[in-house]
Amino acid sequence: NEDCLFAFSFCMGSEASTPPFGLYIVADGMGGHQYGEVAANVAVRSLSSHLLRKLHPYLSNPTGSMDESLQELMTGAVEEAQRAVMQAAPGSGTTLTTALVLGQQMIIAHVGDSRAYTIHPDGRVDSLTRDHSLVRRLEELGHITSEEAASRPDRNVLYRAVGQGEALEPDIFIIPFPQPGHLMLCSDGLWGVLPEKEISRIVNAAPTVQVACQNLVAAANNAGGPDNISVVLVQLLS
Repeated sequence: NEDCLFAFSFCMGSEASTPPFGLYIVADGMGGHQYGEVAANVAVRSLSSHLLRKLHPYLSNPTGSMDESLQELMTGAVEEAQRAVMQAAPGSGTTLTTALVLGQQMIIAHVGDSRAYTIHPDGRVDSLTRDHSLVRRLEELGHITSEEAASRPDRNVLYRAVGQGEALEPDIFIIPFPQPGHLMLCSDGLWGVLPEKEISRIVNAAPTVQVACQNLVAAANNAGGPDNISVVLVQLLS
């Protein structure tokens, strides 16, 4: 299994003013490279440790201010993951899609072709991330159609991944958390075999996020399950 995921939620129930906090990560080690599973594991551990260490003073005292902006914190965390992967598994690589939820907003950091989505009660599914794959780039340039992209044998070839190259440029942005709705992070083992309409149907029909995740994995396996399947589903409770 070359996928690795991380989910951490925190809320101090005794403090009405304490905003909800969550850190969620999905990484998919590159199967064609040596130590892909090591790269994914190291990237997730490095990034999560860096962010939680930096944010610990704020979580202990939410009324205080942070020394760095959220963008600076996330950039530093991805750079730390890049260094850790290059040291622990040289020549390997991994995708890395991260959501840091703080109150009603979330900051997304993304490298590769794992994805982040928002899923709404009315059935809408919005893809928040852009795949860093050669096929997606050809599609964006208009050289191939989306149907052609889905059937190409090289659709999983990435031009940007953690652990590959000295300079890494992650996509980092801040957006509101969907209210009502869900945030979903997943590897291509899920989105590569289930259409967005089916993903939305499963999520909105499930009684809990845990059941929704189990049903998504089962549906992906029933659709062929050609790859490792990882999914993290997040909902803010009112």
